[in-house]
Amino acid sequence: MSTNIKENEPQSKGINVYVLIFSLILFAAALTYIVPAGQFERTEVGGRDVIAPGTFEYVESNPVSVLGIFSSIHSGMYAGANIIFFVLIVGGTFGILTKTGALSSFIAMLSVKMAKREMLLIPVLMLFFAFAGSLMGMSDETIVYVGILVPLAIALGFDSMTGFAIVMLGASVGFSSAVMNPFTIGIAQEIAGLPMFSGIGLRIALFVVLYILATTFVMHHAKKVKQDPSKGIFGTQTAQDVPKLEGKMPMRHTLVMLLFLSNFIVLMYGVKVHDWYITEIAGLFLMYGVLMGLVGKLAPGEIADAFIDGARELVSGALIIGFAQTILIIFNEAQLIDTILYGVAAVLGSLPSVLNAVGMFVFQTGLNFLVPSGSGQAALTMPIMAPLSEMLGVTRQTAVLAYQLGDGMSNMIFPTVGYLMASLSLAGISWSKWLRWVMPFIIMEMIVAIIFLVIAQMIQYGPF
Repeated sequence: MSTNIKENEPQSKGINVYVLIFSLILFAAALTYIVPAGQFERTEVGGRDVIAPGTFEYVESNPVSVLGIFSSIHSGMYAGANIIFFVLIVGGTFGILTKTGALSSFIAMLSVKMAKREMLLIPVLMLFFAFAGSLMGMSDETIVYVGILVPLAIALGFDSMTGFAIVMLGASVGFSSAVMNPFTIGIAQEIAGLPMFSGIGLRIALFVVLYILATTFVMHHAKKVKQDPSKGIFGTQTAQDVPKLEGKMPMRHTLVMLLFLSNFIVLMYGVKVHDWYITEIAGLFLMYGVLMGLVGKLAPGEIADAFIDGARELVSGALIIGFAQTILIIFNEAQLIDTILYGVAAVLGSLPSVLNAVGMFVFQTGLNFLVPSGSGQAALTMPIMAPLSEMLGVTRQTAVLAYQLGDGMSNMIFPTVGYLMASLSLAGISWSKWLRWVMPFIIMEMIVAIIFLVIAQMIQYGPF
């Protein structure tokens, strides 16, 4: 099972993420010769060093050398190793889950059981994809399910857009709310120094609101098409493209799905009661991956191969984490981080205090066009946004919320998001047609995001 980290691997066409990141590394190196170095005094609060506002001063510059640019890449990989290996282990576990066939079997079973209750099928399937996006970062996998759901929707009297939106918007609202997504909220909180998956209450509320909004939007369109097929939006797939679906799940697939669910129950218990962190969580995923493989009747060699395949799919995105860390290595060695914080704080500080978190959300949304990788963006921005939030009177948890919303929501509109463009191509729907259809929903979704960020700011959204 792949995730949003690799969601946007370098493509043969369009923007190559590695070229872009390396260009940013060169730009960062150039800034060390232009931007003056500076630093804040820091004090220890709760066992963590925090910036003391009003103490900024310029210091002697220390620009990076040409060799330093390339050696910083190794340093960045080393600095991000903890997260990189976490990503590979969890990705390998999802690879085992995918190999068992349990997820596909579950979707097929739902589709057959509810074939005569087609309107009810929409919220049920969208709930499944929302859970998948929120708990395991489903993104690239949507391509597979688009191939099933689009022709199925047509066969049930809907259109291509209905089937496409069930998958994409369902997974997207789950990914954006990120209740327990280890690849976005988990990594961002680890970098920000917050307890893993803390602040879950507000994210659950966000999940519920976004899910209701998305299902209402899709069902409204589906009803119009059902009443008047001429209002439908159709692509290249037809009802004849529906694969043969089985109405029953094999017992082994049912047990695998139960194991998958129990993994997150144990995870929540361990995090809350035993203060598990990234190492324990990675171990838990790996243990359950082996169990799911055995229950799914995979041979030991198949389990190992599936793990390698799952990890292999995430290598590209995992390396982006190291490249993003390289920029921070250069800025830290040249003492530019505090200068950047000082400048950005001046800009955001001009906003009313209640809108500072909204400004962070806008920044993260724009950045996702250039760095369309959830984990990569977390590694790039959270080391800056976390201390910046403290300077602006925004909690670190709110800064993480601004990141996850900015990253997740824009995945549905930016053409640099690889799995979105691939899924549109499979469904035969043009990007421009999708954009016109989905923009009203995106606008409503972003309004919800702003409301939740304002609430987070007002209640001083904390770690628990």
